[in-house]
Amino acid sequence: MLHSRLLRYIDEVARCGSIRAAGEKLHVAPSAINKHLLLLEEEIGEPLFERLPRGLRLTQAGEILLAHVRRTMSEYRQAEAEIRNLKALQKGEVIISTVTGLASGIASTAAANFCAQHPHIKVSIRAMSVHEILDALMGGEADLGLGFNLPPSPQLEILWEMDTSLGAVIAPHHALARMESIPLMHCTTYPLIFADRSMLIHGIVADTFAEAGLDVEPAFRTNSIETMKRLASATEAIAFLSKYDIADEYRQEVLTYRQIRDRAFGRNALSLVRREKQGRGLASLLFAEQVMSVLGAISG
Repeated sequence: MLHSRLLRYIDEVARCGSIRAAGEKLHVAPSAINKHLLLLEEEIGEPLFERLPRGLRLTQAGEILLAHVRRTMSEYRQAEAEIRNLKALQKGEVIISTVTGLASGIASTAAANFCAQHPHIKVSIRAMSVHEILDALMGGEADLGLGFNLPPSPQLEILWEMDTSLGAVIAPHHALARMESIPLMHCTTYPLIFADRSMLIHGIVADTFAEAGLDVEPAFRTNSIETMKRLASATEAIAFLSKYDIADEYRQEVLTYRQIRDRAFGRNALSLVRREKQGRGLASLLFAEQVMSVLGAISG
């Protein structure tokens, strides 16, 4: 040990009020503890404990020394933890499970930033459905989960959450791109791209058109966010996604995002979660911070 075992002796004797009881807890002979204490008292020139018929009681000098002992031991434990964390960052893996659109955008950007700082940590990004994300977290197969409308669970700790409103996603040269926000009715004059019924956003978008009294038939249906983005960038068709879905495409000016002016789509919550009190410790938390940094930059 960096620090003398005498520190533990002083701390335990003060806690127990007895050299014999401290010896039993530390598995050290009481005579050895007593010898060390007597030598220290001789060196300091002051008694540290009052010897009473039924045990020991700290003197004023002993209380001053005990405060120093406990500060020293606390700082040593903290230093040990920091060293273990440094060691943990020399190797290992962080696994994030997320949906397809976020895997190629936010998660990959965060992974690139993280690996530049921690080149010895591997990052695995796994594209899954919402239910598969939850299963991976619960089964210990993923450290972090990033997805839209994740069902709440007492076993999950929410690290970041925001309602990420859906809007019109179109090519920058699209005629509607000149508007700061777009009336829902204007969208009906262009081909529409809907998520298919297997995706939660299908209901969010379809219900909004129905509530507005607009009977529409989408030109395209797909369960792939990537396909929606590709169609929107290559044609005059309009997809309905959040700006988080198109983070990379927006930065590269391949796609743009416009709010719907007269209608609010239903809640579309994006969450970063981890299994409570689980995961791969410091590495997974540092990676989560990178993900939150990317999310924060998008939310402005």
